[in-house]
Amino acid sequence: MVTRIGGFRRKTRSKLSKKPRQKGKLSIRRYLEEFQSGDRVLLAAEPAVQSGMYHPRFHGKAGIVQEMKGTCAVVNIVDGNARKELIVHPVHLRRA
Repeated sequence: MVTRIGGFRRKTRSKLSKKPRQKGKLSIRRYLEEFQSGDRVLLAAEPAVQSGMYHPRFHGKAGIVQEMKGTCAVVNIVDGNARKELIVHPVHLRRA
C-alpha cells in the first residue's frame, strides 16, 4: 500500500482555525469543567490545545457523556450507523 503523507490535522485549515476575535488566552474554566454521565455535549475542537483532541472528522457532532476517565470524558456518538466512543478533553466540549 501507499504510505499516507500527512497526519491527524491534514486538510483542516478552516476546520481547526480561529477567527481573529476568538484568538488569545483560554479561560481556565474551559480546562477544569466537569461533566456528569448523561450530559449532552457538542464536539467543538479548540485548535490551541492538541492534547485530548478527537479526530477532526467528528467535528460538530453531538454526543452523550458516558463517564469521566481521569480529566477526560468518554463521549458516545453516532457516526452513520455505528456507535463510537471518543475520549475527549473537556476543553473540546460544549454543553448542548
